[in-house]
Amino acid sequence: MRYKIIDRYILGKFLKTFCAAIGLIIVIVIVFDISEKLDDFLSRNAPLKLIIFQYYLNFIPSFVNLFSHLFVFISVIFFTSKMAGNTEIIAILGNGISFRRMLVPYMYGATIIAVVIFIFGNFIIPINNTYVKDFERNYIKNTYQNNMRNIHIQIEKGTQIYVESFDNKHNIGYKFTKEVFSDNNEMLVKITSDQISYDTVSNQWKAFNYSCRTINGIEETFVRRPDTVLNLGVTPTDFNINYTSVETMNFFKLRDFIEQEQQRGSHLVVTYKIEHYQRLLNPLAIIIMTLIGVAVSSRKMRGGVGIHVAIGIAIAFSFIVFMKVTTVFATNGNLSPFMAVLLPQIIYIVAAFILIKKAPK
Repeated sequence: MRYKIIDRYILGKFLKTFCAAIGLIIVIVIVFDISEKLDDFLSRNAPLKLIIFQYYLNFIPSFVNLFSHLFVFISVIFFTSKMAGNTEIIAILGNGISFRRMLVPYMYGATIIAVVIFIFGNFIIPINNTYVKDFERNYIKNTYQNNMRNIHIQIEKGTQIYVESFDNKHNIGYKFTKEVFSDNNEMLVKITSDQISYDTVSNQWKAFNYSCRTINGIEETFVRRPDTVLNLGVTPTDFNINYTSVETMNFFKLRDFIEQEQQRGSHLVVTYKIEHYQRLLNPLAIIIMTLIGVAVSSRKMRGGVGIHVAIGIAIAFSFIVFMKVTTVFATNGNLSPFMAVLLPQIIYIVAAFILIKKAPK
């Protein structure tokens, strides 16, 4: 019976503090966001109903998901340090309840939040992001422009196309190259063009200052034309894939999209994989941050809640920075995307167990 009473007490404090922290931060974020975008709302006559229900109502879950582990950590630090300051933890431990047993309601709360975040991050927030992006296109001066350079696409095995840059507004690609290779990786055809343009009426590409070199053994032919029609097997949307479109894909669509991009030889596959693994593994960070938060704040210290919160925020931000560093190593180095997401979790879960072991019993 005493276990159930304490479990309900701690779990209630955990969830209430977490919801209060989320609510407070959301209000602050919305106020700052409105002040930043108010001119856009007024100049484009954005209806109040759409601002509230299409933009902010769908924007809030994405923001909560992004910083959920930080909110959990601060919540745990805050109410646990208050319990320590009021000698409630001493009373719990003095009543014959072990420190590990006291962690059970914390794990209940962390697991509940982690499961909710996993479901939202993989299935609900992508739908929310679709509405947010539609609103931004219509009422915010944030029209997407493709600023990617050196775009490579593998149309099929042995056939690759390349553009130095692509203008998504006018469907024009610059410095175009198409190369066809044999099974022995020998070049068979190389097509170059200063510019390719997509005709939305005929659904065909037109190449300007076109040249084609065909190699057949020791024989080689060369053709040059001022312009010609090309059948590339791609559309402008294939050049316009960007990270924001990935944010609107649920778990299964993102997985299928990554497989498709791997077959096409996209150089952004690593970025997409990192997003995929973050959706899978980031809920684990909530449990890790909960353990560290309890270990850090369960000791009564001079300075009270302030010292605990300061230590907690330092640890939380070091975790966030470490996740960003490993992501950079994966994007620009040889670290696998899976390890880039998992490595910070492993290091900090080891730190969590060490802190729990050294916590006052």
